[in-house]
Amino acid sequence: MFRPRLVLGLVLALANATVGFAKEPSVAIVVHPGVEVSNLSMNQLRRIFLADQQFWPDRSRITLLVRAPGAAERELVLDQIYQMDESQFRRYWIAKIFRAEVPSGPKIVWSSNMALELITAVPGSITFIPAADIDAHVKVVSIDGLLPDQPGYPLR
Repeated sequence: MFRPRLVLGLVLALANATVGFAKEPSVAIVVHPGVEVSNLSMNQLRRIFLADQQFWPDRSRITLLVRAPGAAERELVLDQIYQMDESQFRRYWIAKIFRAEVPSGPKIVWSSNMALELITAVPGSITFIPAADIDAHVKVVSIDGLLPDQPGYPLR
């Protein structure tokens, strides 16, 4: 005997069970190939993105490239690294520029492709992209010793 409710219930249970196994999207931190850094702690990463650290260990200036509002990876970075919402982020950078603590705010990039192009073209640059967009031309930095595909990676 065919039982539509039973079949529907099994299908929904299976769908719910597989959702838990889906990989959460990760954001990869990438730097210009000439940057001599391969691992950052979450605290160091936060200091860089807040422009509290403006130079790499070799004394070259850090250029921060940030996705434009609306990008999913920007939302994750605002939450996980900046620990701010969009309006707090804007006020933070306005105040930082007004107090002359930085020469300029982050450079805005409009797409992952633009971020990938600029990261290889701008010495000292750092940005974030969806981990799915990593290619052989970028240098991925591990965070607390973990890469985006490893369990415990903090930017998910």
